[in-house]
Amino acid sequence: MGWIPQLNPQVWILAMGRLLSQMGTGFTLYFLQIFFVNQVGLTATSVGLAISSASISGIVGRILGGSMTDSPGWGRRRTLLLSLCIAALGALVIAIAHSFETLVGGNIVMGFGVGLYWPSAEALVADLSEGKQRQEAFTITRFADSAGLGLGVILGGVWVAITQAYRVLFVIDAISFVLFLGVTYFTIAETTHPKTLGRHGLQGWGIALKDRRLLTYMVANIFITTYLAQIHSTMPLYFKNFAQQGLGFPEVMITGLFTWHLGASVASQLPIARYLRRWSYPQGLMVSVGFWGIGFLAIGMIGVVSHGALVWAIVGLGILALATVAYMPIASALVADLAPMEVRGVYLSINSLCWAVGYFIGPALGGIALDQQRPWIDYYWLLLAASISLALVTLQYLQKMLVTFKPDHS
Repeated sequence: MGWIPQLNPQVWILAMGRLLSQMGTGFTLYFLQIFFVNQVGLTATSVGLAISSASISGIVGRILGGSMTDSPGWGRRRTLLLSLCIAALGALVIAIAHSFETLVGGNIVMGFGVGLYWPSAEALVADLSEGKQRQEAFTITRFADSAGLGLGVILGGVWVAITQAYRVLFVIDAISFVLFLGVTYFTIAETTHPKTLGRHGLQGWGIALKDRRLLTYMVANIFITTYLAQIHSTMPLYFKNFAQQGLGFPEVMITGLFTWHLGASVASQLPIARYLRRWSYPQGLMVSVGFWGIGFLAIGMIGVVSHGALVWAIVGLGILALATVAYMPIASALVADLAPMEVRGVYLSINSLCWAVGYFIGPALGGIALDQQRPWIDYYWLLLAASISLALVTLQYLQKMLVTFKPDHS
């Protein structure tokens, strides 16, 4: 059993809670846009903008969450509990939404809760690990996220295929947040101590925003999170309405495709993370970016070929799974290593802010692209593939900046 990392027991408990929560997210992740476009009757652009609105409130949540996570009055645990309560409420609002305005409202509430969630959840993992063990701790929690999403997508797809009752999925999402809240309340202790409680106000943000290494990483991270958003918001609707020369894939096939994607993510998470440990953080992220480019090229082939669209979808999603798992643990571990201990929450908040920006840009761009005529819809994937050159240049610059950097594992 030497392949199982030796980690603090609370890391494993957090991983279990995150698996439960991500199962709920998996129930809705790939079906929200399909449901609100094809059944409620909203346009792809409006649904994309509604999803993007979660990122606006998510920015506020992440800024507050970073400061709250580092503050003696809140700390990691209380901030995480509050985030889960708010996210559950947001899922319930989306469950009853029948209009663009209500959908935006639900996404704003959800986004704020998720914004509070990530700095506190990631700071807990960073506090409970150190040195080389830290990247493995983040690998395990990300593994739990991926496994939960995979199970949720499978179960959600089966539910939709049998009942077509999409709204129940959002109620299940709310319940999953409540279950994670219970796990946290009864089993997770506060990890903050005098060294980790420090410059939680504007001073902490001032320190972080003067760190040129962090700012350079943010640019690359926004590119990658924009790519991630395509899988979760743009690609399901593209498969449903535009694959196979406009005939589209049925929901069961779409469920199977994303089950394959998440299954490949889960299966490759630990092997890829351990393989990339021999390289620097920026080099590992360059590998991820390369996979993103190749994966988008494969997805773009779906609109070009007259036969074999399903094969290209399988190949593309398999490659994008490798891109995702190469990115996830490295991103959090890099920022945790860059951060002085007393402002760790703020640094991880900035890392999470990149997700908010990427998930604002991604769904909005994708929604606009899918409202165009062909062949512009298919060219969108080729433009995404071309954009990796900018991300690679940024990561090469970061690599030079980190040559003399020695992380503080105290």
